[in-house]
This record gives sequence, C-alpha cells and structure tokens, in this order.
Amino acid sequence: MTEEQPFQPLGPPPSIEVPPQEPAPPPQRAPFWSYTDLAIFAGLTVPCLLLGVGFVRLLELVFHSHPKLRAVELLPAEFVGYALMFTGLKLLFRWQYERPLWRSLGWTAMRMPPVLVAIAGLLTAFGVSGVSLLLQTPATSNPMTDLLQDRTSLIMIAVFGITLGPLFEELAFRGFLQPLLARSLGPTAGVLLAAVPFGLLHFQEYGNSWRHVVLISLAGAAFGAMKQLTGSTRASALMHAAYNALFFFALVLQRDQIPHR
Repeated sequence: MTEEQPFQPLGPPPSIEVPPQEPAPPPQRAPFWSYTDLAIFAGLTVPCLLLGVGFVRLLELVFHSHPKLRAVELLPAEFVGYALMFTGLKLLFRWQYERPLWRSLGWTAMRMPPVLVAIAGLLTAFGVSGVSLLLQTPATSNPMTDLLQDRTSLIMIAVFGITLGPLFEELAFRGFLQPLLARSLGPTAGVLLAAVPFGLLHFQEYGNSWRHVVLISLAGAAFGAMKQLTGSTRASALMHAAYNALFFFALVLQRDQIPHR
C-alpha cells in the first residue's frame, strides 16, 4: 500500500495586480467657449469693421472710383468687416479648442420644414408691425431711410438684408452669444438677453429710436426661440431672412415711383 501524504494546507491565492484605472474625462461644456472668448470676439468688432472701410477706400483709390451711392461703399465694407471677425473666431476655435466654426455655432440641419420656418419669419414680421402700431413708432427720417432713397440702394440693401445680413447676425447672436448665456442663466434668459444687444446694434441706424430697439429685440427673441427649438442657427437665419424679405417687399411696393440713379 502506498503511504498517504500528510495534508498540506494551500497557501494564499496569488495576487492579481489590477492596473490603475484612468479617471474619466470631465464632461465637456456645451457650449465649449467662454466669456473670455466672447470678449475677444467683441473686441474684434470695431477694428475689423474699420479694416473693411479701409479696404474699400483703398480699392477706390487704386481704381479711381468714387461711387455716388453710399450703399455701394457701405455694403462691401460691412461684408469685409464681418468676414474678418468670423475668420478671427474660426482661428480661435481651431487653435484653442480644435473645433470647427460652422458646426460649433449651430449651422446644422433644421428639425423643421423650411417652409414652416419661413412662415414663422413672416408671422413675426406681422406681429412686430402690430406692436409698432401700439408703440406709435414715428415714421421719421433716419440713417436707414436715408440709405433707401433710390431704387438701386434699396435693391442692394434688400439683397444683403435677406442673405448675408441674417447669416452674420444669426451666427453672432444666436450661434455664439445665446448658447453662452443659456448655459449660465437658462434657455429663456439666454434667448431674451441675446435679443437685447441685437436690438441695440440697430439703435443708431434707426435714428436713436428706442421704439425700434424694442421692435428689433422682439424679433431677435423670436429668432432665438427658433434656434432654441430646432438647435439650428440655419433655421433662425432662414426665419430672419423671411422676416426681412417681407419688410423689403413692402418698401418696394410703396416706392414704385422712386427714380433710378
């Protein structure tokens, strides 16, 4: 018979080393930019617009051109100024955050049929017109009406006002400013507070009229609500364009007798 071996107690199980887990990355803010970035963008406004004016004046000197209509000078200068501002913002997003400009500012697909978005813009124009009557907004001469004294200027400003104007303004106010305010103060406050500087932007061009500031701020709040509802700056820009188009169409109908220049 074989001799049984005495019982040998088993030692402790070999320890398994678990690699330390890396801490989860902190959740990303939405939007990712800060109020410092807002201050930088605001600081670009005046220098870029002045550069736009200087660029147009330089072209006039080079080509010995002196346009008689102020709109011919003003609109290209404004376009160049806005383009420089958003180029600066694009570089800021790229270098500091490695993010694209357009998508970051909400230039995405609309979660609503474009026809309904345009109709919302037209209804906003009728609503603002009704409030204008309640406020008894005077139809006095101001820098904007002075620009629209001839048909050529009216057409040029109308084209700008339903294309590039809404594009730049919606990217700035509803794409850049509103999300930042909504993150800090909530969606409703973000919509309303972003509409105030939008209205003040037009204060001087409408002859320092507080009534016009109120009306344009109301329109801006409607555009902001569209942005909040759809998540798309493209939607608020289309709504803004439809809103402007109705007013320009009414001006064209009223001024059929404006002479060509």
